[in-house]
Amino acid sequence: MSRKPTRREFSVTALATALTATLPAPFVWAANKTYDPGASDTEIKLGQTVPHSGPGSLYGVLGRVGEAYFQMLNEKGGINGRKIKFLSVDDSYSAPKCVEATRRLVEQEEVLALFGSLGTAPQTAVHKYLNSKGVPQLLLNSGASKWNDPKKFKWTMAGLPLYPTEARILARHVLKTRPNAKIGILYQNDDFGRDFLGPFKKVLQEAGGTAQVIMEQSYDLTEPTVDSQLINLSKSGADVFFNVSTGKAASQSIRKVAELGWKPLHLLFSSSTGRSILSAAGLANATGIVAVRYAKEVGGPLWANDPDVLAFEDLRKTYLPNVDPGNTIAFAGYGQAVTMAEVLRRCGDDLRRANVLKQAIGLAGFRPPYFLEGISHSFSADDYTPMKTLFISQFNGKDWDVSDKPVAE
Repeated sequence: MSRKPTRREFSVTALATALTATLPAPFVWAANKTYDPGASDTEIKLGQTVPHSGPGSLYGVLGRVGEAYFQMLNEKGGINGRKIKFLSVDDSYSAPKCVEATRRLVEQEEVLALFGSLGTAPQTAVHKYLNSKGVPQLLLNSGASKWNDPKKFKWTMAGLPLYPTEARILARHVLKTRPNAKIGILYQNDDFGRDFLGPFKKVLQEAGGTAQVIMEQSYDLTEPTVDSQLINLSKSGADVFFNVSTGKAASQSIRKVAELGWKPLHLLFSSSTGRSILSAAGLANATGIVAVRYAKEVGGPLWANDPDVLAFEDLRKTYLPNVDPGNTIAFAGYGQAVTMAEVLRRCGDDLRRANVLKQAIGLAGFRPPYFLEGISHSFSADDYTPMKTLFISQFNGKDWDVSDKPVAE
């Protein structure tokens, strides 16, 4: 049996109805979950943590390029009429600092999503936190296998080739070209380095041939040089060198191999093939290195007239004149910013975090401007592998000679 509302209940209901009718549209849309924190009628907030200082500071350019790209977009009206507020925060490649910076971005700045953050160890430190909060952690500058776990951690997606994908392709290349290889490995002493070792050695073991790893040498990020490790490897008798190092250590190792007169088949993982790293080592010292490739080589003669490279060069000259035109890390950051902008464009007016994730998964088939022709994203709802085919390439002293066809893992 129904009853009449009391005067108090009627007044509360009437007040709520009146408020709803008179409140501005953004508030009503928020109530309908069209907007999540970090989005409004006029603005979208994005966050990122990268090392603007410390041992990985050369990667800070990722943030500076993102800031420049979104400034350019904002000057043209933004995305779907909304301006982008992009906050790239320094974490010094430190897990504790990454935790502090990420919490600030989520809880104080209330960003809609994070993208392009860097480093396996720092991002592992905030992996569970961001997933518990339902905040997208997209296009990570890390290829750790752990990012491909959509059942347990659906909010996290890598932006680089997964390390096991690279390791398997390089191991098969060794078996094809050096079936009796004696292999020495240098790797970073953390989850990043170990993510290459297991899949690489597994391919060799499953092949059942005579190719084998005869020495492994690790290094910590805090070590000033990797000279002693390279000396040990050069004396081991290895005729294949799998170089799983990053940044300064990658440049040092390339240079040291040349100084020692050691001439192995030198394998290098893709994120350390940038011109800035090779230039620091000496391009002549890098001649002959074999790596998988998925990105164009900005600053190289082969891509001088490429439309995507020219677009990046226009951005660099206008907003980042102090960034070297051959900085491949900057070019990668540009490509990731373009990709994130594409995700937001596809979101339209539905700027909930769940829709941001949905549109990121839907990037399958999308080719960011820094990807080679023939390579595109391959995400799906149950498999977050960013790309499943890569090119084998060899550095000729000036540029990379890329294979005719991409190779599947």
